[in-house]
Amino acid sequence: MRALGVDFGRKRIGLAVSDPTGTIASPLETVKQRAGKRPPLGRIAETAREWEVGHLVVGLPLDLSGEENEWCAEVREMARKLAERIEVDVSFMDERLTSVRAQRTLRSVGLSRAALRDKSRVDAGAAQLILQAWLDRKEGAR
Repeated sequence: MRALGVDFGRKRIGLAVSDPTGTIASPLETVKQRAGKRPPLGRIAETAREWEVGHLVVGLPLDLSGEENEWCAEVREMARKLAERIEVDVSFMDERLTSVRAQRTLRSVGLSRAALRDKSRVDAGAAQLILQAWLDRKEGAR
């Protein structure tokens, strides 16, 4: 069963997908979030259907002390609506510092400075890290 990883941001939403065995996460794309508009849940649901996703994994933007904040409530609501739309269960993963780790990873593979300025790569990479953490935790529970 494939899982879809989602990194909800105020400007961009990073997406990642697992392989069919649920072992490895790969970055997919980044969907733009327009200010003052509803989240593009239809576009994300379309991606989920394309990849035949059976589970949704969403990064939860806890503050640095590990507490939930206002943005967490919005993310939970968007995730609930998306999960209903694609008829799958949703899990949440702590996403603290995933964007920083994604940017470091991209830098370590030798991407040019121009490529590093492309925030969409970072957002899709953050979604990949969120999803991979969930896959690894799930694997350890077996």
